[in-house]
Amino acid sequence: MSFFSKKENKQKGETEERFFEEETLNIKDIIAPPYIGITQDHINLGEKFTKSFFIFSYPRYLNTGWLSPAINLNVPMDISFFIHPVNSELILKKLRSKITQVSSELMERQEKGLIRDPALETGYQDIETLRDKIITAQEKMFRFGLYITVYRDNAEQMREVESTLRSIFESRLIYIKPALFKQKEGFISTSPYGMDLLSVHIPMNTEPLSTTFPFTSFDLSSNEGILYGINGHNNSLVLFDRFTLENSNMVVFAKSGSGKSYAIKLEILRYLMWGVDVIVIDPENEYEFLADGVGGDFFKISLTSDYHVNPFDLPVPGPDDSVDDILRSNVINLVGLLRIMLGGLTPEEDSILDQALTETYAIRDITPQSDPATWQENIPVMSDFAEILENMTGAESLARRLKKFTQGTFAGFFNRKSNITIEKNFIVFGIRDMEESLKPIALFMVMRYVWNIIRSTVKKRILVIDEAWWLMQSEDGASFLFGLVKRGRKYWLGVTTITQDIEDFMKSSYGKAIITNSSLQLLLKQSPAALDVLQTTFDLTEQEKTLLLDANVGEGLFFAGKKHVYIGVKASYTEDQIITTSPGEVEKIREARKKLQQQQ
Repeated sequence: MSFFSKKENKQKGETEERFFEEETLNIKDIIAPPYIGITQDHINLGEKFTKSFFIFSYPRYLNTGWLSPAINLNVPMDISFFIHPVNSELILKKLRSKITQVSSELMERQEKGLIRDPALETGYQDIETLRDKIITAQEKMFRFGLYITVYRDNAEQMREVESTLRSIFESRLIYIKPALFKQKEGFISTSPYGMDLLSVHIPMNTEPLSTTFPFTSFDLSSNEGILYGINGHNNSLVLFDRFTLENSNMVVFAKSGSGKSYAIKLEILRYLMWGVDVIVIDPENEYEFLADGVGGDFFKISLTSDYHVNPFDLPVPGPDDSVDDILRSNVINLVGLLRIMLGGLTPEEDSILDQALTETYAIRDITPQSDPATWQENIPVMSDFAEILENMTGAESLARRLKKFTQGTFAGFFNRKSNITIEKNFIVFGIRDMEESLKPIALFMVMRYVWNIIRSTVKKRILVIDEAWWLMQSEDGASFLFGLVKRGRKYWLGVTTITQDIEDFMKSSYGKAIITNSSLQLLLKQSPAALDVLQTTFDLTEQEKTLLLDANVGEGLFFAGKKHVYIGVKASYTEDQIITTSPGEVEKIREARKKLQQQQ
């Protein structure tokens, strides 16, 4: 038997119905930490430690950007500024009282014959200057509070950050304290409530206050240029034009699989949209798909290839070029190439080759006195050079060693006239199928051919040399690469040198010189073995060294002139479809293109 009336039963039923209709979980429950514990010197937000600080003392002068080292720490933190204007009349009244006091003290010291007090005199001058500026409305006075809340995983990490912050600020005579017994107020003051609960204020006029402007972290954004990536320090865009620097050269160091080819392909694609010509020397044929995607030319260089490069080619002299200098430098470079081909030369053989090369050109009527317009029709080939050697005294050994390049296995590649025409704005020379022992030689020959093209017509170009350590294996190859890097600026050329073997690169006497003459440097994920060399070469901090060791694919340090930032390379979906290096993705895209062509 029920003891409840009908009315009571109805009310009970409605209450139960409302209970089940109520939302038991809302957005506050989702974003709120599972636990908040407030202690005298920190707050526990779930598994996180937070600690709030305030700045209570500043020096007489503040330099612009003094807050940047703290902002750029790789530590999550909230920073709040509270700027409270002060009535100018009230300040002027206090300044008049203060200046009267200081003036009386100075006069009293003078009457007593005491030695001058520089601190008192400086204070007098500062007060007078501030009075003048406030009266003329050049300055205003404010009460300024700066609070910082740091987030860490444990107490030990928090102590490290506190020590770092103290060293950063105290080196500038700025002093910081934890908000003891006011951690809750400090946390709320640095949260986006606009509430100043700490109320730790320092009087400050307009000029020093302007130096606290917070958005002065490492930045590489310029008014024009291409997007290189996202600044890891502050999520700003890294926009840059390499042709605005003192030279347009770039070096890229990264381990295999770190995203270096992807980053460079992205740069190439974006510069192509700017109308800049790009030439790539590709040891692994990684850029073939990109060349196909943008309508460029891909020349496969191998012993059986239909494309040939004649090492005896000469550039078309420009208006400022000396014919004598062109011939002399070409002979010197050819001696370097032959030194690699023949496995080294004695000083006597070096002299013989120099003479033989000069005679080879002369017999074809290519001399400083001849008309350069007729040179291209008379360019000799390797067999012409071999014939000269055979008739020279003391060149018997050289002639025998050269035979394999003129009559033997390698004659099909080394003893032909060039049949490559560079007409498109994106050109790739792929040397993957060249025999391993011949790759350094092929690389040298292609680079000499490209250099001749560059010298003939001055325009904005980028030359990308992938796996440059192949060329750095020989002294002559490294010397030629350094010559390109150093002289490229004159021809509006930016040379991009890419390698994954930093140790071999730096063993060459030209390695450091190439880096010095490259205004741009990109360091992606590194192996532990290479980090010490990189730290010494680029003067990296321990934190930057750790970043390179733990970096994700496509992330690293980007140097431009004297600035550098931690960068993440980002591509749009369309760009990714063009530059991807994943074999699976490349195959899918090729199949899709074939289907589209069949449908058309």
